[in-house]
Amino acid sequence: MDSRITDFYKQPPTERLDTIAERADLSEEATSALEAIGLTTTNADNVSENVIGTIEYPLSVATNFVIDGADKLVPMAIEETSVVAAASYGALMARETGGFETNVSGPIMISQIQATNVADPHAAKVRILNKRDELIALANEQDPVLVEHGGGCEDIEVRVIDTPTGQMVITQLVVDVRDAMGGNAVNTMAEALAPEIEQLTDGTVSLRILSNLADRRLARARCRLDPTVLAADEDDLAGSEVRDRIVDAWAFAAGDPYRAATHNKGIMNGIDAVATATFNDWRAIEAGAHAYAAQGGYGPLTHYEVDDEGYLACSIEIPMQVGTIGGATSLHPTAQASMELLDVNSADELAGVMAAVGLAQNYAGLRALVSEGIQAGHMSLHAKNIAIQAGVPEDLVEEVAAQMVAEEAIRQDRAEAIANELQ
Repeated sequence: MDSRITDFYKQPPTERLDTIAERADLSEEATSALEAIGLTTTNADNVSENVIGTIEYPLSVATNFVIDGADKLVPMAIEETSVVAAASYGALMARETGGFETNVSGPIMISQIQATNVADPHAAKVRILNKRDELIALANEQDPVLVEHGGGCEDIEVRVIDTPTGQMVITQLVVDVRDAMGGNAVNTMAEALAPEIEQLTDGTVSLRILSNLADRRLARARCRLDPTVLAADEDDLAGSEVRDRIVDAWAFAAGDPYRAATHNKGIMNGIDAVATATFNDWRAIEAGAHAYAAQGGYGPLTHYEVDDEGYLACSIEIPMQVGTIGGATSLHPTAQASMELLDVNSADELAGVMAAVGLAQNYAGLRALVSEGIQAGHMSLHAKNIAIQAGVPEDLVEEVAAQMVAEEAIRQDRAEAIANELQ
């Protein structure tokens, strides 16, 4: 399958779907789900509470990705202008040098059991650890199917932490959740162990819940960019200068949390869009990513440097708690079609794809920032939205948008005036 589709953005939506269905060899069921409203009100009522309807996001496809030697077409659901275009352009730049290589540390999640009012916290820690094997066995009794598939509770850790209300004993279950996101599995195990922990600590057990700081479940992606693909001809900037400006932009984020927050938001634009398309929990991914970025002071999740050959070396390391089985994905036909389009065989592989998308999104955005500016591409797309909001007739939208961009006056009143002049 070739993810390089020339002038894909110029095709009408129905033709794009036909192209994707053919390239990815999608089933009729998946193709039908992609061209219809995937989540009916009845299905939605099984996903959430007090449902009165549904809301649709645009579902797009990012092209040009080569990840671990395989071409990938990446579904992205997002309402923000230019995100999909940036991801596709970033992938195209990396394609010239072999694409992305990924590595995932494994699907390990942590669940925590909080014990308060413990008279002897450090002695209680020892008592819990002395029962480690029995506690692991009890945890694994809660999910024999997970254990059969090679997962399950692998370890018990205990921490004594200082808090504003005194010391607490925190028991952590280290669980291999295989291809699930894992929240339900680890929480069920923690609930089962809570009475045992309460007895061993002679304290009060309160919270039994997973941690979204999934630092045992890290996804990494890297690529190299030839400086020639970074050149900004419109600003007469050589590729090597753009390369060095990107490194300086990253250094700015590394030294300043105000910049790092926006830097990381650009990364999450891509990752959240894939998570939404596959009905994974983007809120959990966001929480884990920003908590990970804040260890030792808030900083960027990506890294950029110039290698010995003068190429821009790009990398990302980010917690990635995603699943390919269970959860809400199985309840949404379009999400299932998105998974078929991605053609991934495990949660680890999905995590690697999402890390690569976040990296591509980030350096594509940085390139725009350090050359023509982020508004140039963003506003040209946004101009169409403004024209439509102004009630411009469909056959004039493109012309009105183009004139607003040329005038650098992208406003609703100007769209109305230009349309009146053209009519």
